[in-house]
Amino acid sequence: MRIARLLGAILGTTLLTTTAVLTQPAVAGPQGSTSLDGTALHDALDAVHEAGMYGVFSSVRDGGEWWTGAAGVADVNTGRPVTPGMRQRVGSISKTFTAVGLLQQAERGRIRLDAPVSDYLPDLIPGERGRRITVRMLLNHTSGIGDYIAGAFPSLTRGSAASLDEERFRSVGPRELVRLGLAAPATGSPGSVPGTYSNTNYVIAGLLLEKVTGQKAATYLTRHVIDRAGLRHTYLPRTPYIKGPHPRMYESFYGLIDPPRDYSVYDMSWAYTAGSVVSTTDDLNRFYRALLGGKLVGAASLDEMTRTVPVSGMDYGLGIYALDLPCGRFWGHDGAVFGAGTIALSSRDGKRQMAVAQNLMKYQELDENGVPRVHPIDNALGAYVVGALCPAEAGAASPEARRERLTRLPRIDDSPLTGGVPAGRPSV
Repeated sequence: MRIARLLGAILGTTLLTTTAVLTQPAVAGPQGSTSLDGTALHDALDAVHEAGMYGVFSSVRDGGEWWTGAAGVADVNTGRPVTPGMRQRVGSISKTFTAVGLLQQAERGRIRLDAPVSDYLPDLIPGERGRRITVRMLLNHTSGIGDYIAGAFPSLTRGSAASLDEERFRSVGPRELVRLGLAAPATGSPGSVPGTYSNTNYVIAGLLLEKVTGQKAATYLTRHVIDRAGLRHTYLPRTPYIKGPHPRMYESFYGLIDPPRDYSVYDMSWAYTAGSVVSTTDDLNRFYRALLGGKLVGAASLDEMTRTVPVSGMDYGLGIYALDLPCGRFWGHDGAVFGAGTIALSSRDGKRQMAVAQNLMKYQELDENGVPRVHPIDNALGAYVVGALCPAEAGAASPEARRERLTRLPRIDDSPLTGGVPAGRPSV
């Protein structure tokens, strides 16, 4: 449920400047703004669509100035255009929300980050394993617990996407997801680094949040995280349907689904507190600005959140990771579900922000080893991210300098879902 692959380098010498027929107009901040180049952002977003992305939409902020834009279509059959304020399933960005909820409880003294999970959920993780895994290990993915995705969608490990349709309206409980994760091979001993990213950790975190608050996780997160951050269009869904304007969400699964199929209607109980949040790009910027500005947790908790360890190629904290770009270090998360991908990044002071969403997933081809090949969409999306967050450096650096410096950029992909997929192309 996250965009786990990291793009090696941005290719090409300049941002593409093609114009999409269905591109939506940008919405600028205060008149006279000079820090946000709406034309460059508009052109770069168009380039993502021109590279093959169905629809892409984004919000960028610099202090009190903002820009929003969109390019492409929300529905490939009708040609309905995508618009900047659309709702999107944001996948593993949900993990930051869940981590905030638990850190709020730590501030209230109801949990301790370095206490064993078994102190709070004594029967969930059996035996010595439950006594060795701490709350912190869940939040920074060093628990060694495997992912439940392969167990929840078993056809994916056989090179078939049939499970995606079979499970579309199935409601699955979080304890069943934990059972599947605990049954998967351990990825390491508790506390060992580097850690391994696992959605099971954040399902357990949601159950822990329910135990210590006495409330449903969705209820608590709505009242104490979403509402407190002032988010207007963010929620945890209760039905398979998204409320409000949203794009269709198309999944290709590396050619297993041809043509790509719409999964915007889906029972998200399979993602629970690891990845079920629905939001907008503007709300995501608002959320991370509130978090990094100390409105959701205190300074000591923010220090804990931003203390990173190596996890699956990332510098991962507690529900948030760091990404080093040419103009500095940015914080945030990314997320992917069937048919939808989202990236949200902010400077540590919360002033420079970018969130971008797309509605076509796993469009890449696989090589002979089953590894996704870099697609022109990946290059265009990476160029957009850098141009939005580091406009001066992105424009001034030579192509050689960019290839040398831009070594860790998000690429839309979903590692738990790709690990068992063979390189062949069985029918769905």
